[in-house]
Amino acid sequence: MFVGKVTGSVVSTQKVEAMRGQKLLLVEPYCLDKETQSVLSSIGKTFVAVDTVGAGEGEFVLVVQGSSARLTPETRDLPVDAVIVGIIDAVQARDKCVYSKEHNS
Repeated sequence: MFVGKVTGSVVSTQKVEAMRGQKLLLVEPYCLDKETQSVLSSIGKTFVAVDTVGAGEGEFVLVVQGSSARLTPETRDLPVDAVIVGIIDAVQARDKCVYSKEHNS
């Protein structure tokens, strides 16, 4: 599981039948900044993930990959390898709040 930020969406009109109706979002993985340990920083990659929780652009989310991505009721038997399973309210590290949805909206 990793923390990511929704940076956009993907529209695909031609896809396998099982994927029809699935919302696809671009997610950029983030990690705790190595130097300061006080902010989340992008790792410079982008994934396409199926959204199962109604996430929107700019939100930080929890993403699962691989076989875990096919264990949700919404994605069982779908050809996916990345799924958004949560919207993050806050991240704390070393007794510091490094992200708060309330303060970053």
